[in-house]
Amino acid sequence: MATTPAGELFEPPEPPGEPPGVPEPSEASEPSELSGLPEVTIERAVEWHDTDAAGHQHHSAILRWVESAEAELLRGLGLSWLFGRTPRIRHEVGYHARLWFGETVRIRLRVQSVGRTSLRYAFEVHGGAGVAADGVVIIAHAEPHAMSATPWPSEVRARLSAAEGRTA
Repeated sequence: MATTPAGELFEPPEPPGEPPGVPEPSEASEPSELSGLPEVTIERAVEWHDTDAAGHQHHSAILRWVESAEAELLRGLGLSWLFGRTPRIRHEVGYHARLWFGETVRIRLRVQSVGRTSLRYAFEVHGGAGVAADGVVIIAHAEPHAMSATPWPSEVRARLSAAEGRTA
């Protein structure tokens, strides 16, 4: 039983079973069959601290889960040393369904494009009712003491683009 902001009692709906067609989580970063660029899918449970007063996910939980998927992707590509060098430039999130405490969610993150100094990720967050959120996150590469974005090192471009055969 939960309480609305007005103090009324309500029972949050039980999340339905596993949504059809949700990809299985993967341990390593695998190239996408469609784009050829790296992607990863991770699984998380909606924890109490991920919810707001209405009993469903707080909007910020989506981006935390996406960043967890990004960490898994970069570790899988041997690029964990990039942490601290990839500030977020922009993010967009479309919210489509609520996620409830205890519900299992799957977060799929894929590299959508690699530019000279930036990278665009696309993501989907799947819950029991299907796609609960989707969007994009754009990051830039910035060396620690640089005042602005810097070009990706060739090693990074190769690992983020190699599956598609692009290095430039």
